[in-house]
Amino acid sequence: MPHKKSVVPSSNKSVALALGAGGARGLAHIVVLEALDELGVVPVVLAGTSMGAVLGAVYAAGFSGKDIRQYLLNLLRDKPDVMARLLRARVGRFSDLLTRFLSNPALLDGEVFLEQFWPRAMPQTFETLKIPFIAVATDFLSHSPAYVNTGPLIPAVAGSMAIPGLIKPVAHQTQVLIDGGAVNPLPFDLVKAECVIAVDVTGGPNGQRVKAPEPFEAMLGAAQIMQGAITREKLKSGQPDILLRPHIDQFKALDFFQAREILKSAEPLRDEVKRALEKHWG
Repeated sequence: MPHKKSVVPSSNKSVALALGAGGARGLAHIVVLEALDELGVVPVVLAGTSMGAVLGAVYAAGFSGKDIRQYLLNLLRDKPDVMARLLRARVGRFSDLLTRFLSNPALLDGEVFLEQFWPRAMPQTFETLKIPFIAVATDFLSHSPAYVNTGPLIPAVAGSMAIPGLIKPVAHQTQVLIDGGAVNPLPFDLVKAECVIAVDVTGGPNGQRVKAPEPFEAMLGAAQIMQGAITREKLKSGQPDILLRPHIDQFKALDFFQAREILKSAEPLRDEVKRALEKHWG
């Protein structure tokens, strides 16, 4: 379903959107997309990091927030099918982890993962998207940000979501891409418009838990702590016009099968987006 025509109050008032990294917490972005659709607001440009890139690319392709929600929930309803798709996206055999963990800890091929899980109607290139889109990754070789907005779509987004130890790095043109959360977890600085909206889903501390995490959970949690620290420092030198932070601290990076609960927890964002835009536009 195509996005609605924009009903931004004035022709010189535009909206740009930045969707941050956060694993399964990033599913909260869907509520923001739905709110913009309900207002008839079409972003003039969109940037996304990691899960923000995965969902942002689908939205930029012309799928509405409601389309994305329905597609996701239908997909996750069939758990055996999800596991079968994950098996097709694996790197080598899972038994390799027992004998080759130090040399090849990655579990998934991000490019195959997207081919398995994205809607089949997804465009192949940035140039064929309906909304200009920037995928944020990290160039492992140069230790610098990699901001991709041209050429093949899947390698760039797969690189943006390539969490070390979980998804293998992506060789793309002259770069080797890994998770964009290592350099720019909330890429509001890459987009410009009359109103820049940023959605931070790194989450905060969950003080209710007392049990120590398992090693793999600790690795992913450490990445999210790092991303939160980068974002806090970044916000000291600049701010988006509207900063949204859903209350999703209780969810972990791989809680995708709790999608309904994540979306429910993020539901207050719907009215928050509308109030913030009304206030910004006066």
